[in-house]
Amino acid sequence: MSIFVDENTKVVYQGLTGSQGRYYGLLNRDYGTQVVAGTNPKKAGTDVEGIPIFATVAEAVAETGANASCIFIPAPGVKDAVIEAAEGGVEFIVVITEGVPMHDEAWFFNKLKRDFPRVQLLGPNCPGIISPGKCNIGITAGHIAKPGGPVGIVSRSGTLTYQALYELKLQGVGVTTCVGIGGDPVPGTSFIDCLERFEADPETKAVMMIGEIGGTAEEEAAEFIRDKMTKPVVAYIAGVTAPAGKKMGHAGAIVSGGKGTAQGKIAALEAAGAKVGQNPTEAGELMVQIVREHGWS
Repeated sequence: MSIFVDENTKVVYQGLTGSQGRYYGLLNRDYGTQVVAGTNPKKAGTDVEGIPIFATVAEAVAETGANASCIFIPAPGVKDAVIEAAEGGVEFIVVITEGVPMHDEAWFFNKLKRDFPRVQLLGPNCPGIISPGKCNIGITAGHIAKPGGPVGIVSRSGTLTYQALYELKLQGVGVTTCVGIGGDPVPGTSFIDCLERFEADPETKAVMMIGEIGGTAEEEAAEFIRDKMTKPVVAYIAGVTAPAGKKMGHAGAIVSGGKGTAQGKIAALEAAGAKVGQNPTEAGELMVQIVREHGWS
């Protein structure tokens, strides 16, 4: 199985008529994803290579049955776009856009939790989600992911997400779902959200988790792994050599007050029973070793 999305997921692209939205929307469709609509109130009634454009998400949902949205619009408009998608009836929202103001992220995160609890938000500032061979929403290159399980991946880093997928593919190991949660301070989907789903998915036998410095998400995930996970977890934490007080790449990747260090996260994960690689390649090798030992591949 896959988590969050599968071959039955129907996606409306908010921003399909823009250059990036068009490029990735069509790429996702070519992969096999059901990209059924786009939105742009100024271009309603037109189409993008056969994909109809509607004025609103609600109209797109009513006409096509879309149940997921992918947002590819400039950062200032993301807050309104997220709420439009939720009010329009979709249940899974992926925000690719980077540079969304943190106060906007906090506002719509809490708005969704309070008023639209059925909606799962992924992002902002994330590569999206791919269930190889079934559905690809976002900017992940489909050819680097091998279908067929047994590994689930959740990552804060887009680039390291791609490396994890490719490391496993080179060793003939497939993936059920790979979720890039993004590195902003207020992510819509957490490590724990994904770990919980992977734990419940019978086809996911093991999980790879990629974190980085800053915040406490990895330590919280370690507690969940210790208390709730029965499946093996392999982890990698980026930023071991990061200077104190420096932001490294992501808005959420900043160490302050002695908290959020790579060393602290690694220690918490190891204490919880996870195997932690010293670099991305080693993490991949550890996962391959687990898969082979159990005869899952």
